[in-house]
Amino acid sequence: MKIKPSGLKTQYSGPDQVLAQHGKSFYWARFFLGKESSQKATHLYGFCRYLDDIADGHEKDRLDKLLQIKNNINLGSKSHNLPPQIDSFLKLNDGNRSGISSANDLLEGLISDQNDILIRDEGELIQYSYQVAGTVGLMMAPILDAKNNKSFSFAIDLGIAMQLTNIARDVKEDAIYGRRYIPKTLCRAMTPDEILISASGNDPQGREIIKKSINHILTIAEEYYDSGLSGLAYLPIRNHIAIGIAAIIYRQIGRKLVKRGTRWWQGRQIVSIAEKFIYSFFIIITLFSRLKSYPIHNKSLHIHLKRFQNINGS
Repeated sequence: MKIKPSGLKTQYSGPDQVLAQHGKSFYWARFFLGKESSQKATHLYGFCRYLDDIADGHEKDRLDKLLQIKNNINLGSKSHNLPPQIDSFLKLNDGNRSGISSANDLLEGLISDQNDILIRDEGELIQYSYQVAGTVGLMMAPILDAKNNKSFSFAIDLGIAMQLTNIARDVKEDAIYGRRYIPKTLCRAMTPDEILISASGNDPQGREIIKKSINHILTIAEEYYDSGLSGLAYLPIRNHIAIGIAAIIYRQIGRKLVKRGTRWWQGRQIVSIAEKFIYSFFIIITLFSRLKSYPIHNKSLHIHLKRFQNINGS
């Protein structure tokens, strides 16, 4: 079933405001999308942000809410009195079981966030990044008119790359909330409290350990960005440009962090409006890939994702 953008627009106007406030890189780039793709992508982002806000909120019943949403999504049209974000998502994915499966994987990742987060190794890091961001790429691909299913693996990689950037950027902030997404194998099993002590300057050795860990994570992210950006050739050119610009700008967060000495203890790194304008022109380089044959996915990037049935064959 094809969803008309106007049909979605009449339900609620929230997604545009949510995107402008929380998804600045994508909001900047979405104007290159066609009207229908832009509307659908904005509603998908609104759905994902709705889940994030619940998962990262302070309400005591947030776990119950996430479990209820998961149940609603699996019931589909049988559910009643749904929040507009969920209703919109179900309409976008009417008849698309892959989208529902991706949402389930996303919710499992967010549900796991309700416990103490102490990532064990790189494999678990990639699995988590797939759950909370690779799934979004997987849901976004058909909305953006990807030419065939071979594009889905690249969409997953772009999501993983952007999540790794998130993790590298937010180490201090996550530690404040008792979360450590840096694998213990990279940071000598430092606890969130120990990370905060090192951020304060009272543990220079710990600060250096986290710095090296962040640099390593961003090196991994570069591999996934390279893969994800190469897969944009599967998209119509306008969508290629839009998603490419958003990804390139987001990639610069990590690169800028490293260029400035990975001073993670100083808080979030941002990309200014002027920088966004400049980096937007970098998309031209990726357009040359459209003159070549479609890329072949590097399966080693998904070696840790075998347990997720939704991406088998992607």
